[in-house]
Amino acid sequence: MQFVHINDIVIHYDIQRAGDGKPVIVFVNSLGTDSRIWHHELPKLSGDYTILTYDKRGHGLSGLGNPPYSIADHAADLAGLLDHLQLSKVIVCGLSVGGLIAQGLYATRPDLVKALIFSNTAHKIGTAESWAARIAAVEQNGIDSILDAIMERWFTAPFRKPENAAYEAYCNMLVRQPTFGYSGTCAAIRDADFTEAAKKIAVPALCIVGREDGSTPPELVKSFADLIPGACYEIIEGAAHIPCVEAPAAHAALIRGFIEQLEE
Repeated sequence: MQFVHINDIVIHYDIQRAGDGKPVIVFVNSLGTDSRIWHHELPKLSGDYTILTYDKRGHGLSGLGNPPYSIADHAADLAGLLDHLQLSKVIVCGLSVGGLIAQGLYATRPDLVKALIFSNTAHKIGTAESWAARIAAVEQNGIDSILDAIMERWFTAPFRKPENAAYEAYCNMLVRQPTFGYSGTCAAIRDADFTEAAKKIAVPALCIVGREDGSTPPELVKSFADLIPGACYEIIEGAAHIPCVEAPAAHAALIRGFIEQLEE
């Protein structure tokens, strides 16, 4: 495990270097998760790419800072981490709020971005009312109070079977995130709207969604892809909001195919 002070917090990160000249992929995880959600997928990509994962502020082993946050706060953390590691022209793969962070990074530091992979995300997610209700529920009653509703959006019914130990573990991951790190990032999502910025993305982009995603459904992700000039759009069958857990081979294959096209 590696740690560094960035802005006002400690960031936990891990970098697996694949050698000079190899493409660099930065993975940005979703709300209520930490960087371990990528661990099913990384063995399918490591060796061919330098891979950077990290815990965004208010999640995992990274610092809490001063919630509530903005997407600009999260994007500044990522920019600081990339500058610290002397990385630029990276491929950013952001899942859910991670995709908003990727959009925020591109809007403020396009020099750092070679291409964008948007997984289960959009230009705008949810409404002010829905996020206000979630923030209130979490801060009054804890993350446990919304667990079942969130899991129905994250994972398909077959994955949510009680005998699936992985499902229980991901429930643990959610409820063990810092309450105000979670609600603070809810506020960042609530306030984010990249509708106009998406139309100005001028690097290659891939938009991925799970067929059964209950948080950012396929029609929303398709509307996002349609805003981005030249973006590709792919659906993963048998997956919901976190396909890197439910369908890591399919998710990794889409990432690999996209990057191979970049290198042609």
